[in-house]
Amino acid sequence: MSAADTTTPVKVPPPRQAPSPPADEPPRAGRPSGGTAVPWLLLAPCLLILALVMGYPLARLVTLSFQKFGQSQLWGFQPAESVGFGNFAKVLGDGEFWTVVVRTIVFAAGAVVFTMVIGMAIALLLQRVSGWLKVLVNIVLVASWGMPVIVATTVFKWLFDSDYGVFNALLSKLPGVEMIGHNWFASGPEGLAVIMLLVVWGAVPFVVITLGAGLTQVPKELEEAARLDGAGSWGVFRYVTLPVLKPIIVMLTTLSVIWDMGVFPQVFVMRNGHPEPEFQVLNTYSYDRAFVVNDYAQGSAIALITVLLLLGVVAVYMRQMLKIGEVE
Repeated sequence: MSAADTTTPVKVPPPRQAPSPPADEPPRAGRPSGGTAVPWLLLAPCLLILALVMGYPLARLVTLSFQKFGQSQLWGFQPAESVGFGNFAKVLGDGEFWTVVVRTIVFAAGAVVFTMVIGMAIALLLQRVSGWLKVLVNIVLVASWGMPVIVATTVFKWLFDSDYGVFNALLSKLPGVEMIGHNWFASGPEGLAVIMLLVVWGAVPFVVITLGAGLTQVPKELEEAARLDGAGSWGVFRYVTLPVLKPIIVMLTTLSVIWDMGVFPQVFVMRNGHPEPEFQVLNTYSYDRAFVVNDYAQGSAIALITVLLLLGVVAVYMRQMLKIGEVE
C-alpha cells in the first residue's frame, strides 16, 4: 500500500455566503414617524410664557387703540367706546407726530451708524493686540455693558453738567475754548447728541464682542492669499473679512435699529421724567400722550404704529438673511 492510500483526505469547508441584508423592519407602534412634534413639545412651555407675558399686553394695546379710553373709562365712570380708526386718523394727521417720527429715525440712524463703525474698529484693533490686553479690554466692555441704564444715565448727566461737568472742564483746557457753564441740554440737537452718545456707549460692547467672535471665523489662508495678490489692508477687509461677517453685520444692524428706535429710559431719565418737545422720541411721545395727557387710546395708537414700523425693519432683516442663505 502506498503512502497516498494511507493519507486521510482533508475536508475543505464550503465557502461562506454573504449574509442577506435584513428586511426593513416595520415601524413599531407608538414611535413617531417624523419626530416633528418633539421640538414643539419642548418649545411649548416657552411659547406659553411668551403668550401670557407678551400676547395679552399686545392684544390689549390693539384693543385700546380702537377705543375712546381716558380717565373716565379707566376708573369705570364711563364705558369704553369704539371709535374705529379715529385715533389713528388723529395721530397721523398731527404734524407734531411726524416731527417726532423724523427725529426718532434720525436719532436711531445716527446711533446705529456710530455703534457699528466704532464697534467694528475696536473689534479689528483687538485682533492685533496681545492676549492680556485683549482680555482686559473685554472685561471693561462686559462691565460697561452690564451697567444698569439708570446708573449710566446718571453718570452721563454728571459728565455733561453745566457747572460741574468733567466734559466741559476738559474742553475748556483746549486753546481758545471756554465751555464752563455751557448747558448741553439748552437745545434739542445738542441734548440729543449727548443722549445718542450714551446709547452708543451702552451698545458698543455687545457689537465688539459679537464681531470679535465672528472675526475668529475668517479663514487666515484667504487673507494671506489676498495679500499675496497685492491687496492692502482695506482690500483684505473689503473682499475677504466683510463678506464673511455680512450675516453678523446684518443681524447686529437690525437689532441696533430696533433697540435705538425703542429708546426710552435714556431720554426719560436724562430729562428728569419730563422730556421737552424737542427731546421727544416715539416711545416718550407715546408715554406722554397716555400718562401725561391721559389719552390712553391715542398713546396706544402711537405705540402700535411704532410696533408696525419695527415689524418693517424685521421684514427687511428676514429678506436679507434669506438672500444670504440662497447665496451660500
